[in-house]
Amino acid sequence: MSGVWLFKNNGVMQLVENASDHQNESDGRRGSKKKVLVHLPTGQMVSSYGFLEQILIGLGWERYYDGDPDLLQFHKRSSIDLISLPWDFSRFNSVYMYDIVIKNPNIFHVRDFV
Repeated sequence: MSGVWLFKNNGVMQLVENASDHQNESDGRRGSKKKVLVHLPTGQMVSSYGFLEQILIGLGWERYYDGDPDLLQFHKRSSIDLISLPWDFSRFNSVYMYDIVIKNPNIFHVRDFV
């Protein structure tokens, strides 16, 4: 467990895992550091799972079904890697984006949304 302990005016302390996100919320700038996944060969931002799935299949990834209705998963036969994503695209965040980048070097990049 890592983060920063913040002490509020009422004496209660709270563990904040990402202090910069907490600072943005308190300043009223929540979400100002939103990330996007970019497909480098086309320069397009990944804006749906349909687009992402199309790219991943082209790279040799296959849909993996394990019975969990909350996950969208992809497996590559040539490796032990598994990409697990939340079924709801609105919950697709930078943690999942960086997982895709690591497993597909030189194909994807995570950038700040401007």
